[in-house]
Amino acid sequence: MNRALQTLQERGFIQQCTDLEGLSALMDKGPVTFYVGCDPTGPSLHIGHMVPFFALRHLHEAGHIAIALIGGGTARIGDPSGKTEMRKMLTYEQIDENSERIRKQLDAFIGFDGKTAFTANNKDWLANLNYIDFLRDIGVHFSVNRMLSFEAYRKRMETGLTFIEFNYQLLQSYDFLQLYDRYGCRLQIGGDDQWGNIVAGIELIRRIRGVETYGLTFPLVTTSDGKKMGKTEKGALFLDPALTSPYEFFQYWRNVTDADVKRFLLMFTFLPVSECETLGSAKDSAINRAKERLAWEVTALIHGKEEADKALQAARALFGKGGATGDADAVPTHRIPAKRIEQGILAIDLFVESGLCPSKSEARRLIQQGGAFVNEEKVTDLERILDSTLVQDGILLLRAGKKRYVRVRVE
Repeated sequence: MNRALQTLQERGFIQQCTDLEGLSALMDKGPVTFYVGCDPTGPSLHIGHMVPFFALRHLHEAGHIAIALIGGGTARIGDPSGKTEMRKMLTYEQIDENSERIRKQLDAFIGFDGKTAFTANNKDWLANLNYIDFLRDIGVHFSVNRMLSFEAYRKRMETGLTFIEFNYQLLQSYDFLQLYDRYGCRLQIGGDDQWGNIVAGIELIRRIRGVETYGLTFPLVTTSDGKKMGKTEKGALFLDPALTSPYEFFQYWRNVTDADVKRFLLMFTFLPVSECETLGSAKDSAINRAKERLAWEVTALIHGKEEADKALQAARALFGKGGATGDADAVPTHRIPAKRIEQGILAIDLFVESGLCPSKSEARRLIQQGGAFVNEEKVTDLERILDSTLVQDGILLLRAGKKRYVRVRVE
């Protein structure tokens, strides 16, 4: 097997491939141009989006040519794959703004040089399509029966699939054709929920151009207990620091279960495989050091080494690890006026305002289950009022559970 594909296989990336032997032989001949797409349906990518982009970096570092396709055109419709209902429609202005923000996030992670790694936007060829010509030239090659056999569409038939979403597979297939025509792209990679769309694009290129192209998909990552990876109490683990702070990002990885450490080191870092296996096989206190290493590595890749160092120092400061005196300023901070704390604030309200709990009902549940702390003192009374007597050097320290902290700065 080609060395680049072997790397992906060793690190747990490969789920399905349309022709692994054929793709391996093609890669042995020289650099292969490949792409992965993402639709800018929100202002930030989250960690679940990043599995194909970690794979992209492995392939790019092996000498292959990477295209990150931003779906400024397809986002106007929305991919039904993996969804139980139609996506919310965004304005074109919102999509363009999201596209630019995501491009910057990917550039920070990949490092586009314009030649061996670059972006494209399918708005360039989709926005002004002539629908009649598109149906004649492209739609004629698609079988409705074949489309309905794919899992993404079959699932949506149970809840209702709109005609606008039904067009999505045609558009994504057309993307692959356009990237083949423009850049000689021969491979599409993506999450396994994209299998049907990828296969459709390969068939379209074979029918129209008579050329063999390839598809490679990656597993949809879940934690060892079967939950969707990258989900926190506050929602998705976003790359945008305004949505998920670098400290919160770091803490997510620091708190993964022991059973997930090796797999996450292999997929979400670029440490050697042997080192990932050694770290991931550690026991007792050593596994905690492995989790800390995982957290630092992933945070450094997404937010930079400086932010990773700050998050590590903050965690050590809070947890008193080995007597460390790290900087707690990196811990998420919520600011309130001094007058409010002087008047007294219901603990439930402050836990919600600070972002530690998504709702008052969750805050009540946290207190009832013994997981709410103020300055390391357990809150047991649902009517507990917090006042200025609790403020220490202008700070109240809130904790939810074992390791989620917010500093409340009184100003």
